[in-house]
Amino acid sequence: MAPTLPKAPEPVEAILRLQLFLDSKLFCPGKVDGRPGEFTTKALNRYQVAYGIPPTEIDVHTLDLSPVGELYTTYIIRHDDLKFVGDLPTKPSLQSQKKYLPYDSLLEFLTERFHTSPELLHWINQPIKMSHLKPGDSVKVPNVADPFQIESLSTIPSLPQVPAFLGRRIQIDTREKLLGVYEGEKLLASLPITPGSGHLATPPGRWRILGITQMPTFRWDEGVLNYGVRTSKAYHLPIGPNNPVGVMWIGLSKPGIGIHGTNMPQTIGRSSSHGCMRTANWDVVRLSRLITTGMTVVIEGPEPEPRPIITKKNPNVVPVEVKPQAPTRKWYQFWKK
Repeated sequence: MAPTLPKAPEPVEAILRLQLFLDSKLFCPGKVDGRPGEFTTKALNRYQVAYGIPPTEIDVHTLDLSPVGELYTTYIIRHDDLKFVGDLPTKPSLQSQKKYLPYDSLLEFLTERFHTSPELLHWINQPIKMSHLKPGDSVKVPNVADPFQIESLSTIPSLPQVPAFLGRRIQIDTREKLLGVYEGEKLLASLPITPGSGHLATPPGRWRILGITQMPTFRWDEGVLNYGVRTSKAYHLPIGPNNPVGVMWIGLSKPGIGIHGTNMPQTIGRSSSHGCMRTANWDVVRLSRLITTGMTVVIEGPEPEPRPIITKKNPNVVPVEVKPQAPTRKWYQFWKK
């Protein structure tokens, strides 16, 4: 299929239709952008296996995609949408002084709402300048079945337990960068994640969900993030879609480790975290509807790499220099480059 693809970011209608179908079934392909990729293929194969269909490549699948209907719909920017857009400092010290961490722009608001990429929205809305959007403007967007609605979320310290879900489990493969929700042997949902790696690899093991917090705050501590050591120099970051842990924190019985949303959905699966498992805000909210506190979480993958220890008795040991990681660029910074 690759040789016949149009130049990016022009969407391929057949792939976009497949992505919309898989996304509606909670076999999430990552961003819905009409382009082939690793997570679209993995979502397709997982859906096929879950429903007893032999796995295939994207271009030869036999799924009935007629329920998707129209590929695009129209969204009219509302005055209320502006409540969630505003000034977004990049430094944690400045972010900690705000009451809310909003979207950087209406374009970012739309990409999250419709599970898509800024490149696709730019392409399908030509010649509209997406940087100049305002209330009343009509925008063409992917016709996702369950748009992400930031306005529906409120601060909840811990979602109530759902006893009927206690028999379910979350199964995570950090090598494949996939999270699955199982009921017995039945796979109910699958979504891509960004796990940790190296010294900060997500720890394998069998854990439990201790709590599910909606619209969490976040204690930003460079020592914890890079070395797992709590320091006195930390910043408490407020709620909002651009909080580093996004709009949902699913805490595990392994201290300091959780499944959470992100302020960088365009990088899911293509970067690494500080030990937790992050996924797009639109996916983590839908995940939270299928799980509950007390559920088992099984993580499979490599153990964190040990850091070298230098002692006076071992002066010849040459340590591996571990530098604090530079802040990851947000998707719109890559776009503007």
